[in-house]
Amino acid sequence: MIITRSPLRVSLGGGGTDLPSYYRKHGGFLIAAAIDKYVYTTLHQTFVPELIVKYSRLERVPRAAELKHPIIREALELAGMDGSFLELTSMADIPAGTGLGSSGSFTTGLLKALYTFRKRPVTPERLAEDACHIELDRLKEPIGKQDQYIAAMGGLTCFEFHPDDRVTASPLAISTQSRHSLEENLCLFFTGYSRAASEILKEQDDRSREDDREMLANLHFVKELGYRSREAFESGELREFGRIMDEHWQFKKRRSSRMSNPRIDEWYALAMQNGAVGGKLIGAGGGGFLMFYAEEKMALRRALTEAGMQEVYFRFDFEGTRVVVNG
Repeated sequence: MIITRSPLRVSLGGGGTDLPSYYRKHGGFLIAAAIDKYVYTTLHQTFVPELIVKYSRLERVPRAAELKHPIIREALELAGMDGSFLELTSMADIPAGTGLGSSGSFTTGLLKALYTFRKRPVTPERLAEDACHIELDRLKEPIGKQDQYIAAMGGLTCFEFHPDDRVTASPLAISTQSRHSLEENLCLFFTGYSRAASEILKEQDDRSREDDREMLANLHFVKELGYRSREAFESGELREFGRIMDEHWQFKKRRSSRMSNPRIDEWYALAMQNGAVGGKLIGAGGGGFLMFYAEEKMALRRALTEAGMQEVYFRFDFEGTRVVVNG
């Protein structure tokens, strides 16, 4: 049996500039952090000549090509496996469609399991590239590359997305004290809304491809906020990062009318009235998790909990996608 775990993530600056429709013309930059909430993939051999796949539904098929699950189907083909005599199961700490990059985490974890089964060593960079190839190239999803890369690599990482499709990754140069403070002062609350990221990202993708001036200006500014966030982290100015988060959220909402809704706006205002320095909706928008930076957290937690939100506590993950059982 092989079991892999792949971390989910939160974006810390520059999110949205990792879509090919933007970075292939203008270059992209963002900072992401892997967190200790995971997608788990289990793979083991069976005694029946069929492929059994368990996720939110159950599939039993004679060969991988007949699977309805697109990512699993494409991953098995990429790994050169027909799936016979195999059972594959997936589960996660956090539901899909909540803005924490679950699709990218699932794809990297799945590929890690398949490559381990085939005894094919793979670097984190290659794992991320293959995961991107499946989601962006094979399945034509209008998404970015940060989820696959941060899941594969882990840590607090800066990513440069180059016009020639190269991705440069480097650890965020943050002091140990600042890292601990950041981890302590970031608060994550579930809105109760789930959505498919591609629905909102498609609008951004289409407008970027059409060189929409308003969208490009927005993404240029958000990229600049990513660089400013890096400067704040490296200088230990975490309150400044909190203020940048708020600035980022105000611009992020302008990308799509579906980015927020009145209830989310109410929660955000309530948080800002109760100790939050800044915050934003994690992921493509429309639902999922609100993340806030707050140095005085008691009032924030009380206010949002009383308003019906559920907090999810987390720490950073520095291992990335890995095999936890192989035997």
